[in-house]
Amino acid sequence: MEKPAPRLPLKLPIEFRKNYSRKSDYGDLQNISLTGAFLVHDVNEIAINDKINIHFKVSGRERTLQASVVWLNSDGCGLQFHPDNNRDVQIVDDLMYFVKDRRTKNRTVLDSIFSRVS
Repeated sequence: MEKPAPRLPLKLPIEFRKNYSRKSDYGDLQNISLTGAFLVHDVNEIAINDKINIHFKVSGRERTLQASVVWLNSDGCGLQFHPDNNRDVQIVDDLMYFVKDRRTKNRTVLDSIFSRVS
């Protein structure tokens, strides 16, 4: 098994469904990388090797990305992405960029506030 890529922590509400299901479920992505993510959910019927479709909304763009469940615990499941094309990879990369950029801006604001206080 390939070693997973480094994860970026986040909290992103997400819509998902099993490949064969018509019903959408909801959860939160707790971390993400270009190769996969950790999905916190309340769905009891998810098993290892299930195929999941994750619906992303990033900066006005929407994509549905296929993934498979590679492990489970009491909080959720580890997903491995199966991108069909470069746009699938790009939306994950863009999401990671926006999360990092937001943290950098927040850190800059906090540094500015702390430098004034000290």
